[in-house]
Amino acid sequence: MAITAADVMKLRKMTSAGMMDCKKALEEAQGDFDKAMNIIREKGKLVAAKRSDRETSEGAVKARIEGGRGILVCLGCETDFVSRNSDFQNLAEAIADVAIANCPADLEGLKACKMADGYTVAEAVEAQTGKTGEKHVLAFYAIVEAPFVKEYIHKITGKLGAIVGFNKEVPEDIAKGIVMQVASMNPVSISAEECPQSVLDNEYAVAVTKTKEEQIQKAVDAALKKAGINPAHCDSEDHIESNTAKGWLTPEQAEQAREIIKTVSAEKAANLNPAMIENIAKGRVQKFLKENTLMEQEYQMADDKKTVKEALAAADKEAKVVSMKRFSLSD
Repeated sequence: MAITAADVMKLRKMTSAGMMDCKKALEEAQGDFDKAMNIIREKGKLVAAKRSDRETSEGAVKARIEGGRGILVCLGCETDFVSRNSDFQNLAEAIADVAIANCPADLEGLKACKMADGYTVAEAVEAQTGKTGEKHVLAFYAIVEAPFVKEYIHKITGKLGAIVGFNKEVPEDIAKGIVMQVASMNPVSISAEECPQSVLDNEYAVAVTKTKEEQIQKAVDAALKKAGINPAHCDSEDHIESNTAKGWLTPEQAEQAREIIKTVSAEKAANLNPAMIENIAKGRVQKFLKENTLMEQEYQMADDKKTVKEALAAADKEAKVVSMKRFSLSD
């Protein structure tokens, strides 16, 4: 049967696919619109499979709040050009609407939710891949449930967002400030007490290693200076070689520096004070917690050096942050 321009336009409105894709699908389906729609969706699956290894560093982060629930979701794609397309943005908005309407427990649950046209979210994302020829992925989904929830989406890029739950309603300025703090400063937890043990263990191990290296380096630098050799000229084998070639070190000094580095490093490593290393490492972990847990961070929306905890208490002594979620395509 002959496929008319009106038929092509009708299918295009139904699927948002390209004109040629719609025409080819209708021809293959012999004018059957349901079959044509399935052909277009199958094309989306094929394109998605072919581009499965592509990076999706662009996209749109969306948030919704309804009652005591807030959701944060991200639809990812490959290029900024596609992410700014109205069809892409509309799909991201529609997925956010579906998410807040259903509040599934996790990402897989959201993918299984039905869109307005009866297809699942996963199928809609797949279809969008077929329309643009570019990989699309549901990159993130999170839900916060609390008596009061506040959201923030970076207006310029649309690629960064956060939602924060409070134990009670708090003034707009402090709620907005704290959710922006979460978005910009990316805290690892609300408080030091809630910091995951795995994070603490890793930071402690890093701190111990760094402290040991610093103590050894101090001993090496002191020995080099005592021998009349500039430590800055010997901080790596490459520098020793290049500084010897430049004449800043004599060949004899270069060999002497190598021997000092080798022997002093070994001697110091064997005689480090465990208690001192532990105390310095613990201090570094405390510094990490102050800089990376929300309540202890310096509040970015004020110029009086208050912590977030102090700023929130000044606005409402009974207010507490009980939950937070953040996502950025740029991290």
